[in-house]
Amino acid sequence: LQQRRGLRLSAPAAIQVTVRDALNQALDEELERDERVFLLGEEVAQYDGAYKISRGLWKKYGDKRVIDTPISEMGFTGIAVGAAMAGLRPVCEFMTFNFSMQAIDQVINSAAKSCYMSAGSISVPIVFRGPNGASAGVAAQHSQCFAAWYGHCPGLKVVSPWSAEDAKGLLKSSIRDDNPVVMLESELLYGVPFEMSEQAQSKDFVIPIGKAKIERPGTHVTLVAHSRPVGHCIEAATVLSKEGVECEVINLRTIRPMDIETVEASVVKTNHLVTVEGGWPQFGVGAEICARIMEGPAFNYLDAPAVRVTGADVPMPYAKILEDNSIPQVKDIVFAVKKALNI
Repeated sequence: LQQRRGLRLSAPAAIQVTVRDALNQALDEELERDERVFLLGEEVAQYDGAYKISRGLWKKYGDKRVIDTPISEMGFTGIAVGAAMAGLRPVCEFMTFNFSMQAIDQVINSAAKSCYMSAGSISVPIVFRGPNGASAGVAAQHSQCFAAWYGHCPGLKVVSPWSAEDAKGLLKSSIRDDNPVVMLESELLYGVPFEMSEQAQSKDFVIPIGKAKIERPGTHVTLVAHSRPVGHCIEAATVLSKEGVECEVINLRTIRPMDIETVEASVVKTNHLVTVEGGWPQFGVGAEICARIMEGPAFNYLDAPAVRVTGADVPMPYAKILEDNSIPQVKDIVFAVKKALNI
């Protein structure tokens, strides 16, 4: 009625939401939407989650929907995969993806391969999620990035969010997907607030798996990253813009299937490519992007070799100064861009 009278109604504005709260919202909304969805993992229920991602969900949904498990990744991952084969939609939380190595037989041999090996008769709609990559001061056993490991395996989808919107939209899409999805989060981003649009606040908000996002348009060089390094790329782009260099920053969001078309279109425009990741250099995500660009039509538009910025080729040291030098920093990205542009 007010609209008919010509009055302008104010729409809900964008709000600041942490990645932790965005993940919590996504789990809450999907548990409410579909009774087949349940969450299991170490300390996810009564303790509200090791990182408080599942805060309040056990009190709201009870023991059958939010389940504390023993410290046995192989065991509870096997339970989750079996439940998915039986028609449920489990969300299996690893306290860190480094511990998923205990359960990699279940993730790869049971979950990833079953649909293909059964000629499509067995689907495994499951989400494996938790913190991945470097944290702070937890050394080599807790700081490895598994994007390249899981991205290597057919049968899996692999997503790697950066912002709160990424986290919420990708988790909701992953839970609704009929395939096993590995969701690689960053522990260091959990407490970071991001602007969440009015659209993303909706219970219907999802982000399509397999679609990258251009976070910052530019004309001189393409920066491609996923997870926390996306923020470093944006910071580096701000520094470089003061020197007249405009970087196009692409947030990959999905490792498998990879949206190489968005990267190609950007390289055709900028003629230069720099990839950034927290993982090790050999056989990494950046290596895959460079190979795909070289094999495709965008190669003819490159004016210089692509440059990779990666973690150091060592197990993560414990000392902070060594840790800082083992993962990409803003200065490393700035240096790589200047190398690519020969300036």
